[in-house]
Amino acid sequence: MKSNIRKLIVYILLFLLALTTIVPMLWTFSTSLKSKQATLAFPPDIVPKEPTLNNYITLFNAYPFGRYLFNSVLVTSVTVFLQVLIAGLAAFAFARFDFRFKNTLFVLYLATLMIPFQVTAIPLYLIVRNLNWINTYQGLIVPRLFSAFGVFLLRQAFMSTPREFDESAFMDGAGYFTVFFKIVLPMNKTALATFGIFSFMDAWNSYLWPLIVSTEQNMMTLPVGLANLHGRWITQWNLVSAGAMISIIPILLVFLFAQKWFVQGVASSGLKG
Repeated sequence: MKSNIRKLIVYILLFLLALTTIVPMLWTFSTSLKSKQATLAFPPDIVPKEPTLNNYITLFNAYPFGRYLFNSVLVTSVTVFLQVLIAGLAAFAFARFDFRFKNTLFVLYLATLMIPFQVTAIPLYLIVRNLNWINTYQGLIVPRLFSAFGVFLLRQAFMSTPREFDESAFMDGAGYFTVFFKIVLPMNKTALATFGIFSFMDAWNSYLWPLIVSTEQNMMTLPVGLANLHGRWITQWNLVSAGAMISIIPILLVFLFAQKWFVQGVASSGLKG
């Protein structure tokens, strides 16, 4: 009897915690379907009395929102692919190769996680400016390709992969790249999916760096474009909410697609929220 009561209490607490996440999203969705006048109503309507999709249409007609969306999709896709590839190669080197000062170098690389991005933003900007990469895709992508967290996560996964598979492949004449792409990566799909989702969320929601290096409308990403919807004196929250809903959809789709691998990767890597 006591155990059932405890389970009930736990379920109630989990339900309340879930509401803290779901309710703001539902409120944003509700606001995105309201007219400008309806957002000013008091008390506010939880369910729109006259729902409309005009806010979504206005975003693409009155603002270059399609360009913002295209830039975010392109920058995020390329960033995630190259970031996973580069982190995987570095993690493979740390997990499989033996060289002098390997552990020291790895610790120093991990120490960069303690340095806030705001500290390195100005030096990065000066480098990008000197390369004439302001308002370019390479300026948005290249500085974010290196992830110490990704190297750490994938190294832990690669180290759990038995070396016997590598040795068998070497005996058959395979090289390191063959071992990496055909043995190590396929055997660590869960870790790759986990890091891929983290990388996608970081790149998709990135605001500060795109704000610094993209000063033209046609090079702005979705977070920067959403920020531009805020007026100086008044903000049309119905338009902002519509844009926010559009920005949420890709994250939900990616997570739902890779949910199985993500949960397995978090469980096997020992990561905790």
